[in-house]
Parts: sequence; structure tokens; C-alpha cells
Amino acid sequence: MDLSFEHPGDYLFVRRVGAGTVTVVDRDFHKSILLTPQQVVEDWEATDAARLTLADVEKIAGLQPEVVLLGTGERQVFPPAEVMAGFLRRGIGIEAMTNGSAARTYSLLAGEGRKVVAAFILP
Repeated sequence: MDLSFEHPGDYLFVRRVGAGTVTVVDRDFHKSILLTPQQVVEDWEATDAARLTLADVEKIAGLQPEVVLLGTGERQVFPPAEVMAGFLRRGIGIEAMTNGSAARTYSLLAGEGRKVVAAFILP
């Protein structure tokens, strides 16, 4: 699914989302990533939302987001309750959704200048 053909603003943007790929600007990623408007974190080893841990919460929270958009692949999968609670205890909102939905929502929030992290889980 192509999302953007032109650079929409002054932030890193998602150009395309596929079954096993997320394209940020002009670079394809085939492993899970964390995306902020300023950076891509490539060393996120998540492969399944249902297996996320509090260590994942710490890694993502270290990016200081207001909200986390958890892209869980081609279908929505919720992480364990302790992971959701870990974000909420820190005052960070979290939403689990498909990667396509996460990409579209990220673009809206990043375009508004919000402190957002899109956490894309890729197989």
C-alpha cells in the first residue's frame, strides 16, 4: 500500500507498507523498527506483539513519546496487559493496530508535530 509519493513535511515519513516491509522515505526495512519523526531505530528485535515484554516498554519509552502506535503486522494483535500497563504508568498512550493503520496515523501525528513513535513489527 503506497502512502505518499512526495515528502509531506520536515520529518521521517512512511512511503509504503507491505506484508513484510515498511519503507521510510526511500529505504525499505524488513525487520521490526521503531520510527520517530527524527530517527529510525533498527535494533528492535520484536517479532510478535503477543510476546512483547517490559524490556520493550523501556526501549520505546526511552524515545520519550507521548503516544506509541504499535503496528502488529497485517492483523491487529494486542500485547500482554503488563506491556499496556507499563506504557500507561509512564503517561504514554498506546494503540495497537495493523501496520497500515499505524503508518497512516503516524503520518497524521508527525505532521502535527506530536511526539509519536510508530513501532512496526515485521515477520
